[in-house]
Amino acid sequence: MSGPVLEARNLSIRFGGLVAVAGVDLSLSAGEVLCIIGPNGAGKSTLFNLISGIYRPSSGSVHLDGRAITGQPAHRIAAAGIARTFQSSRLFTDLTLVDNVVIGMHCRTRSGVLDALLRPRHARAELEAAAERAGELLRLVSPDLYQRRHTLAGALPQADRRRLEIARALASEPKVIMLDEPSSGMDDRDTDALIEDIHMTMAERPGLSYIIIEHDMRLVAALPERVMVIDYGAKIAEGPFAEVRQDRRVQEAYLGQRAAHA
Repeated sequence: MSGPVLEARNLSIRFGGLVAVAGVDLSLSAGEVLCIIGPNGAGKSTLFNLISGIYRPSSGSVHLDGRAITGQPAHRIAAAGIARTFQSSRLFTDLTLVDNVVIGMHCRTRSGVLDALLRPRHARAELEAAAERAGELLRLVSPDLYQRRHTLAGALPQADRRRLEIARALASEPKVIMLDEPSSGMDDRDTDALIEDIHMTMAERPGLSYIIIEHDMRLVAALPERVMVIDYGAKIAEGPFAEVRQDRRVQEAYLGQRAAHA
């Protein structure tokens, strides 16, 4: 369909007297990559929480494929087509990599809790298909993860845990995937490998849209087509990274007014 796949209009939220997100507009086309940057505490993750249904906005609206999803619970928004990762790991560390990805398919499968316990024939067939699909997703995100697909997630180093979280988010077959600081805890080599993995995933799924919160400017420069900068909950700049990095408001937000002028 024409028009943006995701659109937020005048999105705001208050916590008591604190305005955490202040009238942010956001538009994302199918297959587009948008990176959101800003100082610590600027409101980036709060914006993610508003879009994904963890928080209910004080004002404003969110539309997915033209349908209003404002204020819907997170599980309904996930089923509608928005998947996300978090800053801190939320993996099931005592389950295998395959099992973690299969759990990400819950909104696309028909079997319920009783089926999981009794294992009727249709549930077994669905579980086998889900495990096979999970392996394909692990191979897509990282061939190394696929080789270790039957090991416990708790045995993975931090960089591979972040990759596994991306595979689990992809398992819900989203239209939009939101990555909250995917390179957190990685060194330069791991970040470079992550960039390659994300590029490969983008090539395999050209219609999938991405919103990425990130602090590593190498990743920001390598991935997005457009960058949005947030400070004190408000959008202060938007455009190509090469232009945004020269914006005086952005420099002041990151460095302080005196350093930016210098």
